[in-house]
Amino acid sequence: MKETGMIQTKGITKSFGSLQVLKGIDLAIKQGEIVSIVGPSGAGKTTLLQIIGTLDKPDTGTLILNGTDVRKLNEKALSAFRNKNIGFVFQFHQLLPEFTALENVMIPALIGGLKASVAEAKARKILEDLNLSERTTHKPAELSGGEKQRVAVARALINDPAVILADEPSGSLDSQHKEELHALFFDLCDRLGQTFVIVTHDEQLAAKSDRVIHIRDGIVFNNEQSI
Repeated sequence: MKETGMIQTKGITKSFGSLQVLKGIDLAIKQGEIVSIVGPSGAGKTTLLQIIGTLDKPDTGTLILNGTDVRKLNEKALSAFRNKNIGFVFQFHQLLPEFTALENVMIPALIGGLKASVAEAKARKILEDLNLSERTTHKPAELSGGEKQRVAVARALINDPAVILADEPSGSLDSQHKEELHALFFDLCDRLGQTFVIVTHDEQLAAKSDRVIHIRDGIVFNNEQSI
């Protein structure tokens, strides 16, 4: 039977030594949804996001992403799948300091085998769409915090991923840049049908999401539609 949903997890567990962090996570996330994962520190939110992003492996359970059972992929195939299907936005942007904004955005496309000239044209277009066309030659140290995160979003978008995973993406931003980043996420969802899964402590962002998933003590205890 064909699986439905952009992301499906069933029975996901994860332990670190004697500490069980995830205790059986079942989720279904649709194409085009913006879903926020909230909960107290230590609840397992980032661990779950890393598992969905295939950066870590669960101890048990299944993960279907964009129709693929990723646990059946070998390391080489998994790396290629991740590059093509998943975009990441982290709290501290994680741009490479020695490269320009344009070069940082191009890197995932080059890793994916896209011709350099095509990757550059695509990166320039995305940066233009994010109002960064004047900053393409600037290195991260020359960018504001909000600009760095927009470059990170551009990098996440370069391979037209099935889903963007964001871990506290606005946690290091001031109020103005935080609001701008949140508006950008919703604009991308509206224009591109982009799926977002966001770990956040920001109540304002969570309240605007299509759905809020609450995790506490390694389990989902509420899974609600936002109003």
